[in-house]
Amino acid sequence: MVKRIVQLFFLVTGIALGGTYGDRAFALIHVSYSAWEPFVTAVLGGLIGLFVGTFFVDPFVRWFRWLEDRLIHTPLLDLLSGVVGLVIGLSISSILTPVLTTIHVIGVYVQFFASILLGYLGFRIFFSRREEIVALVPSLPKGGRERGARGAVVPPNPLAGTESKILDTSVIIDGRIADIVQTGFLDGVLIIPSFVLEELQHIADSSDVLKRNRGRRGLDILNRIQKELKVKVQVLETDFEELSEVDSKLVKLAKQMGGKVVTNDFNLNKVCELQGVGVLNINDLANAVKPVVLPGEEITVQVIKDGKEFGQGIGYLDDGTMIVIEGGREYIGNRVDVLVTSVLQTSAGRMIFAKPKAFEKAL
Repeated sequence: MVKRIVQLFFLVTGIALGGTYGDRAFALIHVSYSAWEPFVTAVLGGLIGLFVGTFFVDPFVRWFRWLEDRLIHTPLLDLLSGVVGLVIGLSISSILTPVLTTIHVIGVYVQFFASILLGYLGFRIFFSRREEIVALVPSLPKGGRERGARGAVVPPNPLAGTESKILDTSVIIDGRIADIVQTGFLDGVLIIPSFVLEELQHIADSSDVLKRNRGRRGLDILNRIQKELKVKVQVLETDFEELSEVDSKLVKLAKQMGGKVVTNDFNLNKVCELQGVGVLNINDLANAVKPVVLPGEEITVQVIKDGKEFGQGIGYLDDGTMIVIEGGREYIGNRVDVLVTSVLQTSAGRMIFAKPKAFEKAL
């Protein structure tokens, strides 16, 4: 349809130009111009317009499709804010027009560039401060327009009243999220933003074998969650073009939707906490269900390698918890009874410090 409209534009433009300036063309070639010949020049002009249009139709249609796609996927609040700012900027420019056009020689050009600059300035100001504008007008919707998994337009915050969980790239690649969902410990709606899918696809197409395998594993995990597990999954086709980092987009999306970010990224966990966004770190969940080890408790562990400090040995419990054994270097390759001296636990994991029981008895 767009292509036909553009072709019609060039045809009508050619007919209008041919019918209007045909007499001048005949005068240039020194041919008499009769009363009926405007019809001929109009037809020739239309044909020339169609011919010239063939070079511009396809590029224009591609640009128009790109613009249409961007506008469709732009949240409604962002779009309205930008349009209002643009209109205000152009209105100010029109008020200044009588003054600017009085400038000798360059007045028209000054007015033209002033319109462009003021329009752009109004657009940027209102677009960048749209959240503050919404806060001042409570009746405005808090969320933008978003599109569902099948491209259907849904109202702002379509998951209102449900506890939506927004998955980040790292937690999808990790794979444990599927097992957690299967056990029923994670309910509500799982949200997978389109920019997370794009990052996964980029990783899966990487030339690096390790990255490619991680990306494909993440896509397989998503496929399993959607097809095998009884949980509602929604692919949200929304993006924030002004932000380049995926983590920043996740935080902003969680704020708009009132949802929680599910991750195992320690840094993203901290950013969410600082910005008041709910976060579910599966490393915290894994640490919470690990067996509790208290200082003074005796355990048996195999020393696998030496530690960073002199004389230290490193071992691991069955759940993967690392144990740092003071003076355990001489026991590398053997199982040894140790006494727990302290336990350090963070969102990044749990670390146990211990010393050999034989060393304790010797003291």
